[in-house]
Amino acid sequence: MSLTNRILIAMVAGILLGSLLNLILHAAGTSAEIRALLDTYLVGGLFDVVGRIFVASLKLLVVPLVLVSLICGSSSLGSSARMGPIAAKTVALYLFTTAVAITSALIFAIVIGPGANVELGGVATFQATVPPPLTDVLVDIFPSNPVQAMADGKMLQIIVFALIFGYAISHAGEPGRRIASFFRDMEAVVMKMVELLMLLAPYGVFALLAKLFANMGIGAIIDLASYFFTVLAVLIFHALVVYSLMLKGVTGLSPRLLLTKMRPVWAFAFSTASSGATLPVTLRTVEYRMGVHNSVAGFTIPLGATVNMDGTAIMQGVATVFIAQVFGVDLSVTAFLTVILTATLASIGTAAVPGVGLITLAMVLSQVGLPVEGIALIIGVDRLLDMFRTAVNVTGDSVVSVIVAHGEEQLDRDVFLDADAADGSVDLDVYPNSKS
Repeated sequence: MSLTNRILIAMVAGILLGSLLNLILHAAGTSAEIRALLDTYLVGGLFDVVGRIFVASLKLLVVPLVLVSLICGSSSLGSSARMGPIAAKTVALYLFTTAVAITSALIFAIVIGPGANVELGGVATFQATVPPPLTDVLVDIFPSNPVQAMADGKMLQIIVFALIFGYAISHAGEPGRRIASFFRDMEAVVMKMVELLMLLAPYGVFALLAKLFANMGIGAIIDLASYFFTVLAVLIFHALVVYSLMLKGVTGLSPRLLLTKMRPVWAFAFSTASSGATLPVTLRTVEYRMGVHNSVAGFTIPLGATVNMDGTAIMQGVATVFIAQVFGVDLSVTAFLTVILTATLASIGTAAVPGVGLITLAMVLSQVGLPVEGIALIIGVDRLLDMFRTAVNVTGDSVVSVIVAHGEEQLDRDVFLDADAADGSVDLDVYPNSKS
């Protein structure tokens, strides 16, 4: 059985078992002893430990993978003077898709009206974390200590350092070529680590989802069904329609084939709810199953995991309209434009970790004069939606990477069109061109 199918089976099994455990734990006839046994040793014990170890193992690879991939990519691009155009195209596409995402979210939310019939009673208090000003976000992109940046996992600083280091390698003559060869070997070793970790992915995915649904249950969706399914509808529209039209219109390639190859990445994104934790799998898939040259993928994917937050922008757009409707506030056209601009810029400073979208949502609400306390209304289902949002984010990273690679003639179309490359059992050595 392919790795993709094993991960999908693990996802379904984890959701079903978790939901069953949730029913047992909250059933009136369940004794205190059984409830304590299941909660302490199974949900809070085995599932929690396995899930956290799995996520920690994924995060272990993020910094070395981003560092060596970007150094290899920028060193190969530096001598050809294509780094600037590639960076400009990538950032422009990411900002464009984010703006489209937030605009679509506002339109859907205004038409559907998810908060029109929601009662305000029982709103819990919510203590919002104050987001840093945009000026601090921009300054914080540039590292003063790259070692400290790697220790703290500050991805934007690592990206800037790696790009500068790689560019310097490409202009350092023979010493640079020796260092570049070392980092190419390092990248091959790190990718082998990713391949080994993926063999354990079904167990980690199963544990994560079983624990989540055991604690929350499917019933959490019912209370906020209108909001939940509005966000979900916009996420699906953005992933299947917007990205597909972009890919087909620019490259002429099949969106269906790309989406098929995204299945294992979605499984990781859905279970971890973190673009950062999913980054090793996204990069491996884009390079080896979609044919994007490492010099492009090594730049676009790490950058996308840091700045491309289309799913988060969609949540913020729908949540803003939802909270405004619940509190009876009419938003003006200027307010909607402010939401679009603020949510788009906020995506740049959003960390690729679970739940951080609520922090930037507080900034968006403050900009348009809505009560931040309204965030408490949506906390109950945000964790579930965060999983879907992350799947949309990594899809956007992959689509933009393919588009940029196509424009730079760094896309192996034969690999992209190879249907067998959608299988999780693909041998990394089959596609040596991505390491050339």
